[in-house]
Amino acid sequence: MSENGLCAIVTGSASGLGAATATLLAKNGASIVINYSNSQKEAEATASTCRAAGAAEVIVVQGDVSRDSDCRKIVAVAEAQWGRLDVLVNNAGTTKHMAHHKLDGLSAEEFQQIYAVNTIGPYQMIRAARALLEASAKANMRAASVVNVSSVAGINGLGSSVAYAASKGAVNAMTLSLARALAPSIRVNAVCPGYIDTPWFTKGRGEAGAKQVRDAIVERVPLKIASSANDVAQLIYFLASPASSNMTGECVRVDAGMHLLS
Repeated sequence: MSENGLCAIVTGSASGLGAATATLLAKNGASIVINYSNSQKEAEATASTCRAAGAAEVIVVQGDVSRDSDCRKIVAVAEAQWGRLDVLVNNAGTTKHMAHHKLDGLSAEEFQQIYAVNTIGPYQMIRAARALLEASAKANMRAASVVNVSSVAGINGLGSSVAYAASKGAVNAMTLSLARALAPSIRVNAVCPGYIDTPWFTKGRGEAGAKQVRDAIVERVPLKIASSANDVAQLIYFLASPASSNMTGECVRVDAGMHLLS
């Protein structure tokens, strides 16, 4: 176990923001469960990076957070290894890129799948991890931390699809509900990134489409930058760590000033 006592699960941490978050935790000596749904090769690569970065211990676990049994399996690994959990980062997410006015572009099944991963998944992970998080609070005499990875889409109703925006709006509301319900033993906060320069957009729009989005964002946002995964991971780490011990129920935007645009 790490010297600083941080034992963490990061869902959807094979690549992108999840991998950046796991790596930052590793650099600070945490013990980490790396979770993936389909990308085993990427997850193992992230695990290797985390070990090289200084993680106390790294465990790779397959699991789809839309399935309650998989959430319980992921948490059971942390329980067997450490007997407690200090940090849960609910990062796993999915979408379907679809213009908001194309109401026939999303089937009920697609809408439900986006909700299953983005909204129900974090709820199930928190439910499965609650006892371990409470054990951490008792052992450390400070609240354990849950960080939900949401999106500015959940605040402004924009984003890759109507279903995605709605699912992240629900995550923000759930963050407030559970921050009340689980205090004082567990803090629950959310990060709401804007554009992040990760493979997410390339997968959804292709190389040319992703570049077009990136260039447009840099041109529009007040800070004239495209946020990297590491930029957002820094905020996640702050909310996960004791440095933010007096914060709960916050949905923090990190969007290079995008929300300032009229």
